[in-house]
Amino acid sequence: MSEVNPLELKFDKKKNKDERLKFIRFYAEWVKKVPNEVWSRQQAELINSFMKNARNFKMSKEKYLKMVEHKAVGKELEKRLLEE
Repeated sequence: MSEVNPLELKFDKKKNKDERLKFIRFYAEWVKKVPNEVWSRQQAELINSFMKNARNFKMSKEKYLKMVEHKAVGKELEKRLLEE
């Protein structure tokens, strides 16, 4: 039997999805109403902050990809074991 992640118990997935969709609709309307120069400048600032943060990240991309692959393999193995 797999363990239940305590964080998932506190996390209402449907509510979260609904909130994200509401924000996406709100933002899409905002982008339609605001001049391109305004929203494109904000997008550039956001992307630049992501890039800056990525440079400060201590893990190499190779190590990160290996970690993700390992996690995916673990989930597949767990799924197979539960099916038996």
